[in-house]
Amino acid sequence: MKAIVITKPGGAEALEVCEVETPEPEGDQVRIRVRAAGLNRADLMQARGSYPAPPGAPANIPGLEYAGEVDKLGPNVVGPLKVGDRVFGIVAGGGQAEYVLSHERMVVPIPANLDFDQAAAVPEVFMTAHDALETQGGARPGERVLIHAVGSGVGSAAVQLAHAMGCIVLGTSRTADKLERAKELGLDVGIHSTSEDLADAVSRHTHGQGVDLIIDLLGAVALAGNVTALSTCGRLIVVGLLGGGSASIDLTTLLRKRIRLIGTTLRARPLEEKILVTRGFADRVVPWLERGLVRPIIDRVFGLDDVRTAQARLESNHGFGKIILRL
Repeated sequence: MKAIVITKPGGAEALEVCEVETPEPEGDQVRIRVRAAGLNRADLMQARGSYPAPPGAPANIPGLEYAGEVDKLGPNVVGPLKVGDRVFGIVAGGGQAEYVLSHERMVVPIPANLDFDQAAAVPEVFMTAHDALETQGGARPGERVLIHAVGSGVGSAAVQLAHAMGCIVLGTSRTADKLERAKELGLDVGIHSTSEDLADAVSRHTHGQGVDLIIDLLGAVALAGNVTALSTCGRLIVVGLLGGGSASIDLTTLLRKRIRLIGTTLRARPLEEKILVTRGFADRVVPWLERGLVRPIIDRVFGLDDVRTAQARLESNHGFGKIILRL
């Protein structure tokens, strides 16, 4: 099969399209013929050697999500899946290849209203956003939710989900155009992070009350502003570290406000936890996708041979939504 292979540590130049052995499903595994795969910053980090694949996942083939068709079932598969079913899901690695293996409970049927490109833009960002908002953050209708980097894949998904949950949605971006586009997805208040102080803007738009929940993809650069912007008993869910991984924190404010600080990631979780996240996504988010209450946001679609250009586009921060690789 053809696959994107990390041939050496580095950037996009380290990626090549190579012929590799097609994997065979064992036990309760399902083999999927991948038709499209989403790109993520974890792919860039893996190529540079700073985010290695967990045990059991392909070490040199990136890709955390896929959309395709069931191609073959392992001998112990007992669920309703059958060959030819259109499915999507997350994997610990290897998604940027013509075939990928997944546990049967990690495989989700694609809604009829989505094609493969659209479906590939869903799993990683919507599962991450849903888990951060509802499972980790406990978002409730009427709460004020702040989402950083609303133009990113996770950010654009989180805006839609928070809006669908009945929350008041605030969001940040360094680009005014991305804030305007996010308003079409349910963003109520846009904060231009290069020209506005986060805490001041939040205070102004919430009449001094602050926000109840923050979904943070920035990390260190936003930590101080996040703590100030949160209301009493607010929750800060750290999902990404685009702005660095080390910062000091005012523990006095943390204690006084009784703030809960939670870090979360999907890739490193045990299989059992990933299955719970996947089933929660299937039960809660997929019906919203079917009804059009939330939708995948695609920046651009590239062919397999254009993977270096696709990764460069991802790294540039110029895109809005997901970058897709068509296989």
